[in-house]
Amino acid sequence: MPTVRMSSVRKLSRRAPRVPPLRAPAAAVVLFLALGAGTVLSGCEYSYDDGRGALPVDTSTPVTDAALPRDPLLDLPVSGAELDAWAREVLPDSSGQVVYTDYGTVEEDEETKESTGRLPSGTYALTLACRSERRVSFTVRDSEFALVDLSLRCGTSRVNVVHLSKASVLRITVEARRDANFAVKISRL
Repeated sequence: MPTVRMSSVRKLSRRAPRVPPLRAPAAAVVLFLALGAGTVLSGCEYSYDDGRGALPVDTSTPVTDAALPRDPLLDLPVSGAELDAWAREVLPDSSGQVVYTDYGTVEEDEETKESTGRLPSGTYALTLACRSERRVSFTVRDSEFALVDLSLRCGTSRVNVVHLSKASVLRITVEARRDANFAVKISRL
């Protein structure tokens, strides 16, 4: 009968490499300490008294959601009585002396040019507004310079303050890529 050789368990255990016990890496310890310090310091706050009181809280007006989209029909140009009503709405009465007011319609890819009478030197407020699906460009020039040159997003009014150093006639150009309504008011301040 053949012989079978058996080894003892002791000999096998001596031959296996010894595995050291697991240790936490240094990076994990540093991360743990940083998170702990961040948690402790997150409750700290710097404040000082600048002598002003608390801001008043106005509870009389309801809070509206600014995320509500605008009605796209408010951007479509109008005519007739609706145009008159829109112009009165976007060009409200001002505290200064109104020296020029105009409103109307500009056809697609067209421009309209208007001129004021001779205005004396001084400071003026130019109120510009439009109603269209696209932006409308306004340029207001005196005899030498462009005082206002902007592309206005319709649905808003824009007030620019300009100073005329000498008596001037202002030339107003309104351009639109789509049909648009425009409104212009110049008031002396």
